[in-house]
Amino acid sequence: MCLASIWAYRTLAYDKKRAQTNQWRVPESTLHFLETIGGWPGSFIAQRRFRHKTSKQSYQFIFWIIVVFYQLVAFDYLNNWKYLRGLAAFSG
Repeated sequence: MCLASIWAYRTLAYDKKRAQTNQWRVPESTLHFLETIGGWPGSFIAQRRFRHKTSKQSYQFIFWIIVVFYQLVAFDYLNNWKYLRGLAAFSG
């Protein structure tokens, strides 16, 4: 997760520099992929530090969905997978 955060941070910094010079940009799907594989903390820091993608609502919506997903998984883990096991029992 640490490497994914560093990768996401550097990619957002790179994208910001490209945006300032009107060059080809990193696709948002790539940025969201990096966040999904664990880079959301690095992406969050980069967004604030470089003021990049902070006002684009569609980007922020997906970013925060990813963050909430990670928080829910962490919460369930701390509760010994109580909710995931309950969901599995309900559906099976």
